[in-house]
Amino acid sequence: MNDRAGQSPPPDGHRLERDAERMRADGYAAIDLLVDHLATLADRPVGKIADVDELTGLFSGAPPRHGRPFAEVLERVDRDIFANSLLCNHPRYFAFVPGPSNFYGMLADALAAGFNVFTGTWLESSGPAALELSMIDWLCGTAGLPDEAGGLFVSGGSVANLTGLAVARHVKLDDRTDNAVIYCSDQVHASVDKALFLLGFRREQLRRLPCDENFRLDPGTLRDAVSSDRQAGKRPFCVVGNAGTTNTGAVDPLNDLADLCGQEGMWFHIDGAYGASAVLGKLGRDMLTGLGRADSLVLDPHKWLFQPFEIGAVLVRNRALLSETFRVSADYMQDTEAEGLETNFCDYGIQLSRGFRALKLWMSLECFGLDAMTQAIDHGIELAEVAEAAVASDPRFELTSPACLGVVTFRYHGSPPMNEETCDSINRLISRDVMASGDAVVTSTMLRGRTVLRLCTINPRTTHDDIRNTVGLLAEVGDRVAGSTAARQASST
Repeated sequence: MNDRAGQSPPPDGHRLERDAERMRADGYAAIDLLVDHLATLADRPVGKIADVDELTGLFSGAPPRHGRPFAEVLERVDRDIFANSLLCNHPRYFAFVPGPSNFYGMLADALAAGFNVFTGTWLESSGPAALELSMIDWLCGTAGLPDEAGGLFVSGGSVANLTGLAVARHVKLDDRTDNAVIYCSDQVHASVDKALFLLGFRREQLRRLPCDENFRLDPGTLRDAVSSDRQAGKRPFCVVGNAGTTNTGAVDPLNDLADLCGQEGMWFHIDGAYGASAVLGKLGRDMLTGLGRADSLVLDPHKWLFQPFEIGAVLVRNRALLSETFRVSADYMQDTEAEGLETNFCDYGIQLSRGFRALKLWMSLECFGLDAMTQAIDHGIELAEVAEAAVASDPRFELTSPACLGVVTFRYHGSPPMNEETCDSINRLISRDVMASGDAVVTSTMLRGRTVLRLCTINPRTTHDDIRNTVGLLAEVGDRVAGSTAARQASST
């Protein structure tokens, strides 16, 4: 046994701290990098997808025994990490769902991390918990939910869907999944499949119904499916409606679906991770009529509300159902037991340890104001309409779904049009080549069995010229790829 008596104290390094001036200088260097990044974003390439071989060994090896200067580490972060990624806050990033973010949201995340706020219980974070309750109440009111509604912030739509559907299972099925059936359109997000798997449902218990010509869940088709399943002795218990699909931005007929769920005694879950926040804008409000009739609703502030990743939200029509579903007791938590109206968010979902996500949304709204947020939302919707007009004016493209909630899809088919299989291949190559150029990022998706190009235009930094130039670039690359394809086909015959 070692006797430490008389030994020298360990070096200051064990404290994992620097002096105030060093921390201040290093912090300024990090802020300078962030501000330079934002100030020059539009002039930069949209990013880089590095080759695996190129990155092999770049981060291999053990950490250094002795620390390096922060400036040296920061330079490597910029050069080797951020430079080898796509910039989803770039004004010409149109893939998937962009993450526009904003400067005050970034600062809020830094503050929340710096103070290391734990928001699992009221005991440890009464101020942060009160702010989160306020922001959740605001979102509930914005969506049109009643006063007794509540919810919590989570990482994003995937966990929010899991949380809302867990409440549905508990309330409607008493957590017994046998013979139960869930309904959705064939445009539902894959996170719903994952959530149901984790909740103990088999794949065949999710009914993916064919959508209508506007990529929406048809109430008549749904009613027939529910009736058929009831006759077969099954237990229809939940409908998942879309408030802005990822593929096309389509919004299901929410009022009609709510009526049907009421008549059939089913839970109505709305996945609005993409589009629900657009209800704040003037242009999205009418499209999202019926949002407040959900039993549970998902939305992602890191999309339309322009927050840094990660912040999603799950809202429930009756907040008490969250604690009924998730609350458990433990001896080591006895000091955190609420004695009055305090809220322990660990009782509302699956996380005990959880960060302070509400701060960035609140600070962004406080610094920019609600009017600026709503104008930014409307701008994103208008940009998709600009893209639709640019596509419609070019005979080399066909529109495959109209602009809806900031999403438009289309297909390069050449002039004169080529056969469908060749078009599928060319559209995939267009996406790849444009992405490789660094000028823009546009990805493809599948609609009715065909490959199409898709633009998601929710970034407030994006201009009309960004849209028109990108559509022009897609056409130019399409011509080049089509020419190369035709040459190869000619040489092979």
